[in-house]
Amino acid sequence: MITANELTQYREATSGTRQIIHFNNAGASLPPDIVVNTVTDYLREEALAGGYETEYKYQHQLEETYTLIARLINAQANEIAIVENASTAWGYAFNGIRFKKGDVVITSEMEYITNLLGFLHLKQTHGIEIQVIPNDEQGHFPLHQLEAAITPATRLIAITHIPSTAGTVLPIEEIGSIARKHGILYLVDACQTAGHIPIDVTKIQCDILSVTGRKYLRAPRGTGFLYVREEVQDQLDVMLIDGHTATLISEHAYELRQDGRRFELYEKSRALALGLGKAVAYALEIGVDRIWQRIQLLAGIMRAQLKNIPGVTVHDIGPVQCGIITFSVAGIDSQNIKTQLAQQHINVSVGLSKSTLLYMNKHQLISVVRASVHYYNTEEEIAALCQALINIIRA
Repeated sequence: MITANELTQYREATSGTRQIIHFNNAGASLPPDIVVNTVTDYLREEALAGGYETEYKYQHQLEETYTLIARLINAQANEIAIVENASTAWGYAFNGIRFKKGDVVITSEMEYITNLLGFLHLKQTHGIEIQVIPNDEQGHFPLHQLEAAITPATRLIAITHIPSTAGTVLPIEEIGSIARKHGILYLVDACQTAGHIPIDVTKIQCDILSVTGRKYLRAPRGTGFLYVREEVQDQLDVMLIDGHTATLISEHAYELRQDGRRFELYEKSRALALGLGKAVAYALEIGVDRIWQRIQLLAGIMRAQLKNIPGVTVHDIGPVQCGIITFSVAGIDSQNIKTQLAQQHINVSVGLSKSTLLYMNKHQLISVVRASVHYYNTEEEIAALCQALINIIRA
């Protein structure tokens, strides 16, 4: 468990904690100062020395970012591509799958809007079918229903590990065992997972994993990465090709590079890439297992306190719940709650129905207030949020 002294150090190393109470970590966490300085120092040096010249100077550190990401998820560096965000990562991989008419994608009710749009687009353009496995009333994902749904037409199992507007955590390791048993491609959206819950792609047995940097990894916005298992890289088409992803071998032929970087393009912000690497190193130094322990502690405290406030309904269900806490206040719009809390320097966000449409429609929710905790939050901040809510309700 993270100690009180360590917590003080982490907060002192995060300037934003002196300005606000930040419970929008599922949107974008407050970055550590060392991450901010890494980005700004690189940009300053780039401006003084030249872009390509600075890139050459930091070549080793840029390469090390791939190694750090691989360590984070227990992969190999040759299975990693650095991209701008999780949606780009997910889209590169999903749209590279060679679907044909009648292929079936199995997913859950927790799937994110971008992914649902991807499914629907290929349904319209390629004639694929979408099969949704709903959670039961207690929030359990029914593994037996997933396995029963698999047929020779099943081409992909695509699962969002932690949904955008619920505190549920889906059993991706158990789902992975089923996917591998049946030889089906398995795509995991770990957008909210990295830096939140330990990830081990060998235990998950996923073929593809997409991640963003700005959320629980505390990396800069505009960063993310894609993992594609080495054994399936040749099964995916490359959506965009440049001189980084492929090599011309003649005037009439080219060869794709033989690693995960075939799924990224050359031109990207080196400053942001270094910032991503620094954020990953920061999380690894603390230990994601310890981060997860503290998040569970804080999330449990927040849910318990919110449930004791008259008029507040906490919506999270399921056997494992994460650092995203979703709730509503009777008679007060979620956006109104967010606005009034922001006036008191408390950041939360609003989860709209469109973000996880299947889940929200099932539970007849138009919107929810989303408060997401991270390890640098405190019990005193949770108490301040709850008192502010009580005052808003009384007013």
